[in-house]
Amino acid sequence: MTVIDAHHHFWRVAAQDQPWRDDRHDAIARDYAPADLATELAAAGVDQTVLIQSVDESVENDRLLQYAEEAPYVGAVVGWLPLQDPAAARAEWKRVGGAFQGVRCLVGREPLDWLDPELFAELAAAGVSWDVVPVTAEQTDAVIKLAQSVPGLRIVVDHLGRPPIDSDGWDPWAGRLAQLAASPQVALKVSLGIDLLTALPAWPDHLDRYVSWAAECFGSDRLMIASNWPVVLLTASYQEAWSALRSVVERTVDDPAAVLGGTAARYYRTKGQP
Repeated sequence: MTVIDAHHHFWRVAAQDQPWRDDRHDAIARDYAPADLATELAAAGVDQTVLIQSVDESVENDRLLQYAEEAPYVGAVVGWLPLQDPAAARAEWKRVGGAFQGVRCLVGREPLDWLDPELFAELAAAGVSWDVVPVTAEQTDAVIKLAQSVPGLRIVVDHLGRPPIDSDGWDPWAGRLAQLAASPQVALKVSLGIDLLTALPAWPDHLDRYVSWAAECFGSDRLMIASNWPVVLLTASYQEAWSALRSVVERTVDDPAAVLGGTAARYYRTKGQP
């Protein structure tokens, strides 16, 4: 079994502006490079990773490609496209797209009324996946509508769709997850995003019911484990977070091997995949 960490970043703080980072995130306000992660992966028994963009700018794609050359463990790269502007997205894809297995842009809580089925159909035809974190009802509806319009598009929802773990809540998150799972090409990452990691005082010890619900909705073959390193360092070390996530997966899903690597390998066409 190839174990894959399906979501992490590298960055150099002097090289790009990170508008999503503020004074609550001083713990991660430093450079993170391939060598920093290599020792963590070896200790955790992780074979490959999926490198994800963290800044919305063209030069980020160049950085990602350089990082992937430096880090042989990177099995796939999710680059940036200005998806709000189809013409600009096509131009950037023509420039660097062939090197990417997936694309995304940062959306926050903004409406996704700009999603263009024609552009995403072209990306789907190129075998490219789309990463997104829909956290509002309007965003969820937009993602579902796109999934129905472009059934060939592999969609990956990051960070469990932002479960309300910090308030021990349930709905409307649980309902939105079930709605997303009804589209068979949508997959979900078992990971925590920066909003939740900022809100939590420590790594949560009550993930089981949230991951269990995700497994009930999506099944093992549409779940993938992911660290979100180095953002995860806001609440836990890589080893602590990975061990906790893997333990939850092994307790709550019927096919841990799929979640630990199989799904990511299929959705991102990682190294070694046809």
